[in-house]
Amino acid sequence: MTDYKNFKIETDADGIALVTWDMPGKSMNVLTAEVMDELDAIIDATVADAAVKGVVFTSGKSSFSGGADLSMIKSMFTLQAEEKAKDPAQAVEKLFALTGRMSGLYRKLETCGKPWVSAINGTCMGGAFELSLACHGRVASNAKSVKIALPEVKVGIFPGAGGTQRVPRLANAQDALQMMTTGSSLTGARAKAMGLVHQVVAPDELIPAAKQMIKDGLKPIAPWDEKGFKAPGGGIWTPASAQLWPAAPAILRRETAGNYPGALAILKCVYEGLQVPFDTALKIEQRYFTHILQTTEAFSMIRSLFISMQELGKGARRPAGVPKTEFKKVGIVGAGFMGASIGYVTAAAGIPVVLIDRDQEAADKGKSVCEGLTSGSVAKGRMSKEEGERLLSLITPTADYAALSDADLVIEAVFEDRDVKKAVAEKIEAVLPEGAIFASNTSTLPITGLAKNTKRPAQFIGIHFFSPVEKMMLTEVILGKETGDKALATALDYVAAIRKTPIVVNDTRGFYVNRCVFRYIGEAYDMLVEGVPAAMIENAAKMAGMPVGPLSLNDEVAVDLSYKIFKAAIADLGPQSVDPRHMELVTKMVEDGRLGRKAGKGFYDYPPKPQKKKLWPGLKALYPQQKPEEVDVKVLKERLLVTIALEAARTVEEGIVTDPREADVGSILGFGFAPYTGGTLSYIDGMGVATFVDLCEKLAAKYGDHFKPTPLLLDMAAKGETFYGRFDPYAKREAA
Repeated sequence: MTDYKNFKIETDADGIALVTWDMPGKSMNVLTAEVMDELDAIIDATVADAAVKGVVFTSGKSSFSGGADLSMIKSMFTLQAEEKAKDPAQAVEKLFALTGRMSGLYRKLETCGKPWVSAINGTCMGGAFELSLACHGRVASNAKSVKIALPEVKVGIFPGAGGTQRVPRLANAQDALQMMTTGSSLTGARAKAMGLVHQVVAPDELIPAAKQMIKDGLKPIAPWDEKGFKAPGGGIWTPASAQLWPAAPAILRRETAGNYPGALAILKCVYEGLQVPFDTALKIEQRYFTHILQTTEAFSMIRSLFISMQELGKGARRPAGVPKTEFKKVGIVGAGFMGASIGYVTAAAGIPVVLIDRDQEAADKGKSVCEGLTSGSVAKGRMSKEEGERLLSLITPTADYAALSDADLVIEAVFEDRDVKKAVAEKIEAVLPEGAIFASNTSTLPITGLAKNTKRPAQFIGIHFFSPVEKMMLTEVILGKETGDKALATALDYVAAIRKTPIVVNDTRGFYVNRCVFRYIGEAYDMLVEGVPAAMIENAAKMAGMPVGPLSLNDEVAVDLSYKIFKAAIADLGPQSVDPRHMELVTKMVEDGRLGRKAGKGFYDYPPKPQKKKLWPGLKALYPQQKPEEVDVKVLKERLLVTIALEAARTVEEGIVTDPREADVGSILGFGFAPYTGGTLSYIDGMGVATFVDLCEKLAAKYGDHFKPTPLLLDMAAKGETFYGRFDPYAKREAA
């Protein structure tokens, strides 16, 4: 049989060909045009070879496959844009043909006449699982690393290579819809319970079990190709379906507010597809997939949540030519909840940590936070007891700053006070080795000012974590005016080591994420003052696509933090820097002890569990209330999104954010900015800068000058530019 670049084939004495997918130079297999061409040839070759009785398809890596390759996804959008410029109608035809390539290949495998069994080890996602579904048998390992999913909806599309048709023909429709509309991962056992895999076995039994299926006479025919096939539960026209299908769109709308076309397309594909023969159903899926690929939501989400996130995670902003740092020890100064959590994620990456506080008792208390996080992970099965013990053994609590004398990186995470940070910086400076990098986990204080506390500002940088550290995937890396390339490279190496996504921003008060967050909260303050009912503010935010309302978010970050930020802004910038109505509102909340969730009361009341939080009834008495029917919910949604996007545009104009990918990814990972938009700048680009400017001017006329479009936006609107065009992140790289 021919030699292949991405596959190895060995045929045993029983005539079973073991096809091992093992792409050279990659840590994980991905679907590319080349891989599909080779797979096409392998199907032909195994069919033509009379000695081959069946095929076992597996991975030569620790994981099966993560699905489609980033470059292939990008090329589809590039091709679409190029063809659309030439001939829009022809562009759609070409896109339709392109989207059918993978689905057609899988159907060819499914109907080739010889049995194929997929042996699934590790992660099996997206198009790779759709490939497995086209095989006649599926065996999964019972290892903890096995994650089976069709997660396409999370990046704005849906399973378009047969997934929406095969899953509901193997599992009941309700489970199928739940799996695909949420993109949730399944263990091997759960996939078997749903009917998506046939066997779950120990890792060392995976290939033998797969081969045994063929030896036992596995039929090379999919169930839906057999006469008399009926979908689980009986299909669409049954009493159970009569209950499911009227409710499904309503439930989806409740969860997504109609913001995700890809999720709705899943419902349509399944509902229509189950009523027709399988090949017709695949065409229905192909038609919807072609349509969804042309939506702004799909383009923006794939760009930000798939392409940009991967590029940033792989060091897109890392300075060239600086050797990579291998961390032998990281020091964390400040063992409060934030510092301890940073220590926990550092140790979880296998890096030894020194956790320092004012005395041994405070340092030990910090380690106890790590112990609590570890026991929680062990209880949830995310790590074994031995892994937890190993993690904790890497964390050394102490009050002795001398323990930092051989650290590669020290992160200061003490109280947000300049004087406290200055005193701590002096102690760190006294013992810090010459080549080490010194970072501050400040959330608001400018890095350039803090760098004055150190003798080597070139080695000083901001690394801003978000709470809870162990869950939040974003880290903001802040450059002071004198921060050097080595400090930036080391910070990015560290963020990569702890498996988080970094954005790099220049120095300013509040940096990028917090500036946007406080504009969101500030707009809610405006609405409260206007008498908009608090429930409408919160619900409008969720309908706009935000994960939590601005008042709920303010409770989470603490209402007294807003008060402290206002006081600091007034002290540094003067009274005109804060809206007096906002100061009055927050002052009243703080005086009443309504400090947020931590105090058990804020804009919400937090009763003992299992009761749910409820908006504080006293909010209605603070300002004269508008009648709900007098409030335009569409305008509330616009105000909340536009005020954030405008602030993001200001940070670009001021040179704080220099790469649109970071503005978008940072806004989604940092505070959940409506993911279907692709992020703050994609929200503007998606509607067009001129349209956005018109919307800003309309809102400014009614709700205040903070909605006025900036000079940059006015210039871009006049020139017909976009953020990704004017600040093209790839142009710099190509020029270099």
